[in-house]
Amino acid sequence: MINTATKSTGVMNRNSILSINVPEKQSVKNQNNIMTLIKNPRTNSASVTSGQSQDKTQQTTSYNQPQNRTQQVTPRNQSQQTAPYNQPQNRTQQRPQTRSPRQPQNIQPALTAGQQNTASTPGTPTAKPVPILYNKVQKGQKTLLPISALNVVNACFGWNITDARCDVDVSAFLLGANGKVIGDSWFVFYGQTISPDHSTKFIEGGSTDRELIQIDFTHLNSQVKKIVFVLTINDALKNRLHFGMLKDAYIRIMDQSGKELVSFLMTEYYNNVISMMIGELYLHNDAWKFNAIGNGVAKDLAGLCELYGVQVL
Repeated sequence: MINTATKSTGVMNRNSILSINVPEKQSVKNQNNIMTLIKNPRTNSASVTSGQSQDKTQQTTSYNQPQNRTQQVTPRNQSQQTAPYNQPQNRTQQRPQTRSPRQPQNIQPALTAGQQNTASTPGTPTAKPVPILYNKVQKGQKTLLPISALNVVNACFGWNITDARCDVDVSAFLLGANGKVIGDSWFVFYGQTISPDHSTKFIEGGSTDRELIQIDFTHLNSQVKKIVFVLTINDALKNRLHFGMLKDAYIRIMDQSGKELVSFLMTEYYNNVISMMIGELYLHNDAWKFNAIGNGVAKDLAGLCELYGVQVL
């Protein structure tokens, strides 16, 4: 069971607190052992504030050595602020400051690469080029992964933003045959960097990719039938952010040698979506396949936890 708290005030403050009950070995739902994980605003890594400290060596990988992000998103001063999302232009009367911003209600039509605003606002982090994608598939396409590669694979992610307030992160939900997590702690993100079976790890990206999820199929719990990869925008509801402010989002599945097995580059970006299911690995007839999803929901990380069966206080 997890307990989410509102993030600190201020634009793009990453001091978000997510309290998660870390289960004892006998049960993943033991509520007597509580660990509070805090995302560090300087290193974007999780630190433990009660209980035993997290072993930082768990975040190493043979593919990309974890690195602290060198590109920090800083709040813009008053002279640099641009008009908020969907703010009326050239109106003589402004909305009262006390009025709460509207939250996205319905998913609007996607913006294609030609329709989305590609001009970056002041303070936007330096864009990363999209790597060469050798085995690119289209949205909705399913691909069988080579059996020889199913030892350890890296799901690598990248994106660029057109609004400096957008802070994007990757999460992975480990689901059973019923489409729900097999336990409350069976999802991996910046605040919980390793799964209970130690098969799935969240790792900061390197020079090419922004973040990655590493999966060791030799240690993966046999109850796990699907791993869904989701991109989320921090404080999206509060700051009225959405995936129309992103571009160049991709996922590529790599083997241990660094060879690409399959990749998917998104071309549609939705105005009222703040969490994007970009892709998934799933078991079908005893073989693992990749599905390029590219669809999202108007839910934050807490909403995704509820969607996939994680109990949220």
